[in-house]
Amino acid sequence: MGMDNNCETKPYVKSPKSCSCKTSEGPGPFRTQATFKNSEGRSVIWNSRYYRKHHSNLDKNLGSIWWAPSAVSWWIGILFAIGAICFALGASQIYIKILNNAVSYEIFFIGSIFFTTAAFLQYLESINAPIHLCRHIIEKLRLLTWEPRRIDWWSTLIQFGGTLFFNISTLAALQSFLLVSNINYLVWSPDVYGSICFLTASYLAWTEVGNGFWSLKPSNISWRIVALNLIGSIAFGVSAIASYVSPSTGLPISLTLTSLGTFTGAICFFLGAVFLLPERMMKNIN
Repeated sequence: MGMDNNCETKPYVKSPKSCSCKTSEGPGPFRTQATFKNSEGRSVIWNSRYYRKHHSNLDKNLGSIWWAPSAVSWWIGILFAIGAICFALGASQIYIKILNNAVSYEIFFIGSIFFTTAAFLQYLESINAPIHLCRHIIEKLRLLTWEPRRIDWWSTLIQFGGTLFFNISTLAALQSFLLVSNINYLVWSPDVYGSICFLTASYLAWTEVGNGFWSLKPSNISWRIVALNLIGSIAFGVSAIASYVSPSTGLPISLTLTSLGTFTGAICFFLGAVFLLPERMMKNIN
């Protein structure tokens, strides 16, 4: 964790003259939390995730925990949850036996579309967070930015890229009569790349919440969300490695680990997505 007494927060947040920054902290070169003093002499804590989730220019109405179609943060949770359900169903051995593998692959592809949509909205939420503290400034919608000094910019962009790899992988899996070499190239490779992206993005999100490279805050709902996503990403990674098809046998390394890893990861992502709904209604960062 890095503490900066000079309080460098750009380009995360800009404060008007009525607010003065005292300290800031975050993992490595990133700044994820800072303390300001307003014109009344009171301390104001800025937290990158909390500020993004509660002051988004895309949220028109907070609504309620379970119903808020005017809030982009609500849609992110709902779409991630639906996508996770699809992956859990597709990976379920019982479900596969009831139907067949072809149907499971179709469910995976549908789930990947929900993941991609949610990840893109999450990226939009990040780049459209207001950058002014102590006053809420509505800015025009931004669809693409270059902000490499923001850890949330990196995490949301990388996760979005990971979902695109899953789109490619699950779409290719729908093709029948693929050669083993084609399966590993068209299905396995993008699955591995997608898993690496998810693991990287999840770790960045975890360090953002913890304001450092390591943290343990189980009572913090935001920490529980990113921890679940990190565990889910690890499980997806195990699944991806185990799904490599041996050229000699034409079978994956471990079908059990492939299905179990995907199912476990999907459950973790589902729980994390559900927790996103009450997180957006929190009144403080703790």
